[in-house]
Amino acid sequence: MNTIKEFGRIMVTQTELALATIGTDGTPNVRIVNYYFNPKNNVLYFATFKDNEKLKEMEQNRNVAFTTIPKKGNEHIKAKGIALRSEQTVFDLADCFCDKIPDYKNTIDFAGNSLILYEIHFKTATVTLDLSNIQTITL
Repeated sequence: MNTIKEFGRIMVTQTELALATIGTDGTPNVRIVNYYFNPKNNVLYFATFKDNEKLKEMEQNRNVAFTTIPKKGNEHIKAKGIALRSEQTVFDLADCFCDKIPDYKNTIDFAGNSLILYEIHFKTATVTLDLSNIQTITL
């Protein structure tokens, strides 16, 4: 298995991930978000509403974990990283999000001014193709 190639393929073709944060009360919290991964800088981007609980959680504790949601079988990526508020906006990456998730244009048109863009920076990821093909890579 060419793990780096498979990582790239999965990050491009899957559109949602389960994002785990630490709640303001110290307990884990997980939710589904759409994402865009930029292979040029190895940064994962997602948007959240300004008054969202996850925003408060990430401001309190930047440590997050995620796993992509498989489209077929068990293929997925999982990683731990640091969530940072991006200097860019969802409008700056609108084409990237919409190329990946065409319906995302409706979200940007309707709520773009209420969204804050976040980045997840991570150095390693576990690539799972099936129960026999699981490898960890360094980016």
